[in-house]
Amino acid sequence: MKRLLSVVGARPQFVKAAVVSRAIERAGGFEHRLVHTGQHYDENMSDIFFRELEIARPDHALGVRSSSHGEMTGLMLAGIEKVLVAEKPDAVIVYGDTNSTLAAALAAVKLHLPVAHVEAGLRSFNMRMPEEVNRIVADRVSHWLFCPTATAEANLLKEGVDRARIHAVGDVMYDAVLHYSRTLPPSARSGRYCVATVHRAENTDDASRLGSILKALDEVADSVAVVLPLHPRTRARMREQGLKARKVEIVDPVGYLEMLALVRGAEAVFTDSGGLQKEAFFLGRPCITLRDETEWVELVDLGVNVVAGTEARAIVGAWRALAGRQLDWSARPYGGGDAGGRIVAALRGVE
Repeated sequence: MKRLLSVVGARPQFVKAAVVSRAIERAGGFEHRLVHTGQHYDENMSDIFFRELEIARPDHALGVRSSSHGEMTGLMLAGIEKVLVAEKPDAVIVYGDTNSTLAAALAAVKLHLPVAHVEAGLRSFNMRMPEEVNRIVADRVSHWLFCPTATAEANLLKEGVDRARIHAVGDVMYDAVLHYSRTLPPSARSGRYCVATVHRAENTDDASRLGSILKALDEVADSVAVVLPLHPRTRARMREQGLKARKVEIVDPVGYLEMLALVRGAEAVFTDSGGLQKEAFFLGRPCITLRDETEWVELVDLGVNVVAGTEARAIVGAWRALAGRQLDWSARPYGGGDAGGRIVAALRGVE
């Protein structure tokens, strides 16, 4: 029986791991262990996801809390190494582009354990982003590179990666939305509204950028309600920087299912999250991306996502332009909703 070990730490990774875990269980012939680093650790950012997504409780919880990138990654690396030595898995599965991804990939490869990177090949081409560094390193050391899109596959080929390591499987987050949206509760919101999220360090740690985003959301809220589930880091930075939202409705972070329900009922989504850009697309909602670039270039090409940056006038202008467009949601750039099964087939050695 092949022994697999998944490492997760942040809420998008819980969603991806839920898809892969379900596919592993369906396939049979595997023993699957789960390690939670603790990167996201409180009720609204972690526990609720395990309950909602019906993920088994982690076999190992490292309890590493948010801190500087170096300290956090180092503590994770040491903790994961001990787990790998004890568990002796046949392969280590890492997800996305967080510090948990980087630490797990490095710990595994240094112990000569093969690494499988789910969501490989993404590039923002902005090396100031910690996520860009994490994903490049994870791709470099991984044995299996599971790409969600043709663009991701092309990025790896341009970098000289051996084609035999690259597997175009589609996006596990599409699998997740297809699976969970069948039983979504109705949104707790009524009337017209938009949904916003802001959490990336490049936005939250820069008072000018964060202030400009909040100003734009307030202006949108003059026309339609704006609901902002607030990430703990963003809340702390707003307090430190003396920033407030005058008209935006700020709420605590919500679980995965509640967020999907919110997005499904929204007129538009404003976000700097990679995952939420795709979830908006899967649910047929236009997205304004609060960044200077996106890894999900397919959505921009399709005209359903506008990369607006963080200048207030540009954000509001992008929202108004999207609101007036007839959008086409028929394209399927993220596969057919069977990425989890294709990943497990590759790990078994059968394409």
